[in-house]
Amino acid sequence: MDVVQFLMYMSLCTICALSKPTEKKERVHHDPELSNKVHDDAQNFEYDHDAFLGAEEAKTFDQLTPEESKERLGMIVGKIDADKDGFVTEGELKAWIKKAQKKYIFDNVARQWHEFDLNQDDIISWDEYRNVTYGTYLDDPDPDDGFNYKQMMMRDERRFKMADKDGNHVASKEEFTAFLHPEEFDYMKDIVVLETMEDIDKNGDGVIDLEEYIGDMYSHDGDSEEPEWVKTEREQFVEFRDKNRDGKMDKEETKDWILPSDYDHAEAEARHLVYESDQNKDGKLTREEIVDKYDLFVGSQATDFGEALVRHDEF
Repeated sequence: MDVVQFLMYMSLCTICALSKPTEKKERVHHDPELSNKVHDDAQNFEYDHDAFLGAEEAKTFDQLTPEESKERLGMIVGKIDADKDGFVTEGELKAWIKKAQKKYIFDNVARQWHEFDLNQDDIISWDEYRNVTYGTYLDDPDPDDGFNYKQMMMRDERRFKMADKDGNHVASKEEFTAFLHPEEFDYMKDIVVLETMEDIDKNGDGVIDLEEYIGDMYSHDGDSEEPEWVKTEREQFVEFRDKNRDGKMDKEETKDWILPSDYDHAEAEARHLVYESDQNKDGKLTREEIVDKYDLFVGSQATDFGEALVRHDEF
């Protein structure tokens, strides 16, 4: 996030905080659906194509011949096989599917990478990030916009250090992705919870009470009558958020709220693809097993409804 984007984001946050929203602010992080297609293998494999490749990439395979699809799929298998043992496990397939679905995040990181990697050594240090993001703003003790840049920088530095998984004081591309998009990484979930609590916990007692919870979503602005959704959120807090009924949400309760344990679509799809393709039923897939079921994974001009069109052209 460059300085301009950063300030725009902060300005939007300020506007949201000072105005009365027509819809509640959403802090809950849900995994997106893998595809908007119906998952019905008896009809077609379009859902599986979107899940395995991502919806945009799946469209490119629809233009290929079966031979071209098999060739490209074979190359993809080598990327999925993370430990290079010649087999694709359910776990490796799940990781690949998650990556395909989060391609927009990785594209965003790629765009920003060169902006922060000032010396082009293919790693980003905290100093590089700080200098690009904050620059001379830290030299002004009383900025016109009223933002406390030193406080923001300290918060960023804390997150940067947590993203530095190997502790070598610089960020690889994966670690930089974890820094920019912490909600996407299991080892960063604690910082997502902490930052959320810091945003909402106005009295600084380390927990979120009912009024702080509501205040994060809705500003009364002098109105005596709350919208119906606000009343519903009050009930949600009492009945579901505050699990131990002590009148406030602690760290674990906040984590359950903003990072719910949803159904894992990627895990279910990986299990499905392995089940359908594992010819010798050893629980893992070879390159040959995957390519043999290429129509399930990627499709081509000769799969699904495209098959009828190809046959028609042959006549």
